[in-house]
Amino acid sequence: MRLRPYIPSHDFDAIKDWVTDERTHAMWSAKHAPFPLEKNVFDEFLADMYIKHGDCPFVATTDDGKVVGFICVSINYETNEAMLAFVIIDPAQRDKGYGREMIQLAAKYCFEILKADAVQLNVFTVNERARKCYESAGFTERRTEENAFPYGNEMWGRCNMVITKQ
Repeated sequence: MRLRPYIPSHDFDAIKDWVTDERTHAMWSAKHAPFPLEKNVFDEFLADMYIKHGDCPFVATTDDGKVVGFICVSINYETNEAMLAFVIIDPAQRDKGYGREMIQLAAKYCFEILKADAVQLNVFTVNERARKCYESAGFTERRTEENAFPYGNEMWGRCNMVITKQ
């Protein structure tokens, strides 16, 4: 697997159909990204996330170049902690270890290139599959905020997970 910068003109068509319903969309983006994904609006969203948080989008590809994942990476210079966000794997490519490998590559990028001391991410407690993926990549729970996010008639908890430089 390889991690490379997201190129809208080449990568949007690969990822646009990965989020097919509003619940999945909410788990993926906490309703920050537009739904359904449309190229111009998604480009504006990513530009806004860069301005607000320094998020830089990447895609994960197989060794032959097939896009199988998407992730954003940012760094907080005051705390020297990196943040992974908007993590998603192509639903047709799940259960192949791509999620774990993408998260591990992103963490390696944060430690080696961004020189972060720690890397964090947030996951909703209802997204047990993602949480297990992050744990398999070496992340541990730092704190959980109960009832942090309303979705329909539900209230989801938000778990902050972290991995520190070894």
